[in-house]
Amino acid sequence: MRVFHTLFFAMLALVLAACSDGGRSHGDNGGQDAEHVEAAPEPEKGPHRGRMLRDGNFTLELAIFETGVPPEYRAWLYQDNNPLAPESTELTVKLTRLGDVVDTIRFKPQSDFLRGDSVIYEPHSFVVSIEARHEGKTHTWQYDSFEGRTAIEPEVAAALEIQTEVAGPVQLKETLKVYGKVVPDPERQRTVQARFDGVITSVHASLGDKVTQGQPLFTIESNESLKTHTISAPISGIVAERTAHPGEQTQGRALMRIVDSTSVWAELAVFPQDLSRVKPGAEVTLHWGSDGVQRQATINRIDLEAVASQAVHARVKLDNRDGALRPGVFVTGDVVVATHDAPLAVKRAGLQGFRDFTVVFAQVGNQYEVRMLELGREAGEWVEVLGGIEPGTRYVTENSYVIKADIEKSGAAHDH
Repeated sequence: MRVFHTLFFAMLALVLAACSDGGRSHGDNGGQDAEHVEAAPEPEKGPHRGRMLRDGNFTLELAIFETGVPPEYRAWLYQDNNPLAPESTELTVKLTRLGDVVDTIRFKPQSDFLRGDSVIYEPHSFVVSIEARHEGKTHTWQYDSFEGRTAIEPEVAAALEIQTEVAGPVQLKETLKVYGKVVPDPERQRTVQARFDGVITSVHASLGDKVTQGQPLFTIESNESLKTHTISAPISGIVAERTAHPGEQTQGRALMRIVDSTSVWAELAVFPQDLSRVKPGAEVTLHWGSDGVQRQATINRIDLEAVASQAVHARVKLDNRDGALRPGVFVTGDVVVATHDAPLAVKRAGLQGFRDFTVVFAQVGNQYEVRMLELGREAGEWVEVLGGIEPGTRYVTENSYVIKADIEKSGAAHDH
């Protein structure tokens, strides 16, 4: 089924890429859907590698500078292509981000340029609105500077099985992986013996048979009285062992073992270096089989003595009335050894690589855009977020690779 889904997504992506109205748009004019247009030409660059913005004989060169400092805007001024003193112009830049969040940046003279008073945090994806006042005249410009952004219509997102959740607080559960097997509950198994020596004249249950309490198991003829007696099942369960056959002497030995498997134990090996972290009452998730079957439980007790491998067994009592767990089956356990309250976390499944960052893709309407994350502790399916996304942000949790592929296809650049 996983292979089918992968092929389905790949084929659907190819179909969408081949269609001129495939439900996606790039360069969306500040969050609104745009018609398909040809790629815009590269903007003119100035001597400081900034974007050249011209209005008559007045020119502004605007660049994001990040050499040795956090990213910030710097601007150089020209009139008739000759440099102007930075004190001659009052400059304001507004950045409108996805979701109509506006950052206002003001500038102060420094050396031969104007320096912005705010850090330009990632992603550098916004509509840039500029106002420059020089010698009583106001010059304005506006342009899109998008990166890591794409638009996908809701019906296409549904077909691609893109799923989202809202980022918020999570209790992180630190787990320890342990291994073990299912064993019978020692309180739910009985060994069947005869109270006297005699000849076994008949056996009424075979290995693997289900028996009920009181059901006849053996008929014995006493060696002393020559009378026959019946041995009945002391409990209901499965015949796990049978060592006696008709015509044999009982000889005080065990004749049969009956196991009631409606309750079993998971016997998990905990090694000395981890023993101090595993406590009775701890949550544990058990996994077994190749089909991802799992069950939630708690550790009931921890043995006093170590076994030959020096591990100590942590025991988990399990209701097995459905017969899903057979004694002898190997299991894996994820034991919760610590919990941490994270004010903000995202699901690990939503993480992707973008440039040199680990990101998730925030969703606003039909727009998706990268959020560069600073990550903290990891536990299970969750990762703590220390910065890069705001609480309450809706982000992609499933099939985020589809968003990444669409952004990479569009060639969204880190344009300064």
